Amino acid sequence: MEVDEALVFRPEWTQRYLVVEPPEGDGALCLVCRRLVASTRERDVRRHYEAEHEYYERYAAEGERAALVERLRQGEVPGAGPLTPEERAARAGLGLCRLLALKGRGWAEGDFVYQCMEVFLREVLPEHVGVLEGIDLSPEVARQRMLNIDKNLRAQLFRRARDFKAYSLALDDQAFVAYENYLLVFIRGVGPDLEVQEDLLTMINLTHHFSVGALMSAILEALQTAGLSLQRMVGLTTTHTLRMIGENSGLVSYMREKAVSPNCWNVIHYSGFLHLELLTSYDVDVNQIINTISEWIVLIKTRGVRRPEFQPLLTQSESEHGERVNGRCLNNWLRRGKTLKVIFSLRKEIEAFLVSVGATTVHFSDKQWLCDFGFLVDIMDHLRELSEELQITKVFAAAAFDHICAFEVKLNLFQRHIEERNLTHFPAFRELVDELKQQFKEDQKIFDPDRYQMVICRLQKEFERHFKDLKFIKKDLELFANPFNFKPEYAPISVRVELTKLQANTSLWNDYRIKDLGQFYAGLSAESYPIIKGVAYKVASLFDSNQICEKAFSYLTQNQHTLSQPLTDEHLQALFRVATTEMEPHWDDLVRGRNESNQ
Repeated sequence: MEVDEALVFRPEWTQRYLVVEPPEGDGALCLVCRRLVASTRERDVRRHYEAEHEYYERYAAEGERAALVERLRQGEVPGAGPLTPEERAARAGLGLCRLLALKGRGWAEGDFVYQCMEVFLREVLPEHVGVLEGIDLSPEVARQRMLNIDKNLRAQLFRRARDFKAYSLALDDQAFVAYENYLLVFIRGVGPDLEVQEDLLTMINLTHHFSVGALMSAILEALQTAGLSLQRMVGLTTTHTLRMIGENSGLVSYMREKAVSPNCWNVIHYSGFLHLELLTSYDVDVNQIINTISEWIVLIKTRGVRRPEFQPLLTQSESEHGERVNGRCLNNWLRRGKTLKVIFSLRKEIEAFLVSVGATTVHFSDKQWLCDFGFLVDIMDHLRELSEELQITKVFAAAAFDHICAFEVKLNLFQRHIEERNLTHFPAFRELVDELKQQFKEDQKIFDPDRYQMVICRLQKEFERHFKDLKFIKKDLELFANPFNFKPEYAPISVRVELTKLQANTSLWNDYRIKDLGQFYAGLSAESYPIIKGVAYKVASLFDSNQICEKAFSYLTQNQHTLSQPLTDEHLQALFRVATTEMEPHWDDLVRGRNESNQ
């Protein structure tokens, strides 16, 4: 049997992560805090070091590092003593600034938070009021602290990026529905142990980088700053705008041209994965129904707010896109499908309300418009289900591609059912058709199947166009997802020997059955299976979820008012990095370096 090197302590970790092999048992013993890291996977050892002892990265030179290890072996822990009261106050201020950013609160609200804490302590713990003296929450300090937190998180990302075996980019120019002038660039990288890292790489002001060439330069500069070359880029996930996918002048064409080299993979591109509802809803909204419903909601928010039947709708509206109604933001929110079902269930109440305020109700007597409305509600609900499936993280692109293929099969089924006037999968449409049959008994032709077949056909073409690159790597995706069921004769010639060897290994088969794919490939020996491991890096680096983009979109829509205040690009980027990252700032490093960073 082969030794699984991923489960063996490596001597080089002693200087790199300040750990030693424990005298008894497995794991790694930390020389700084004397805690045992139970797992001997490098990612677990590294996480402990980065979370608890990043302070010691300042001992970078080889001689300094060796001397540091020797001092730690003797029980001497240099430099990082317990925090002083002043440092604890600074750490509290940093944490509160981060919380204000996460909740979309303005810098000036820090003073209000300070006053609340002061009132609370004076009444409940008067002897501890003095601890507030060292906490500064003024707007100027809050702004600077947010920049420092952003700098700390970005430094963590760049350190991890140095070890990426492969990475992909997601370019989102449609998150800023209220502004339309920023491009969010997200990165998904895979380290040697197949640990996936998704984060905001940079944020580009489209007003200052209007041309595609300027955008390309800004992205290349961000990659260079992170220490990443185009030779390791595997995929591009974009929106479906002309700026991104224009045939000859889109950003994707430029990036693919730049990425061409003998040593790099062909860059896989798929558009429409981000903001799926925007990709498709313009094709299925055949009668401008969304715009009409937006006008209804504006009327309800201004003149029907006291009506109890509309309270669930208004509550959901405010939770989704804030108290202030922004036209385009409201439209994009409606295109997500879920609220359309609520509107459909309230259509009788809305009609009565429109009559009471003197607004037009012509749509409720238009047979064609009502049929389009019912069809739109159902088809957007199916798209919403797909979008929610694509928001599940850590399933890898193979599973996401399966969802897309399954939806394309479902569209073929819809085509046949519409042709047969079978509305089994269209409950809202069926309900309206039944109502119209009762209302127009003499009219045998309530709806035209050809009209909706054409809509579904357009959807099919859009899906085929935007996800065609995933079909080109279908074999790689299948090989990654099911290496033991993939027939070697169907695999590329270069991988057949490794695949046959892998499928004959009983120990690896047992690992495959009990572990998830990430754990299985992390434990696979790169020396014995270099090509299969390379396929794993490639597939794992592709975006399998639009969740990080949804986080940014949700943060913007819920905090439109705050983010519309005058903010520099640096502060705006800091807010979105904090809102989307899963990394924790290294608080002790921020506190102990506060004088250097003017904190």
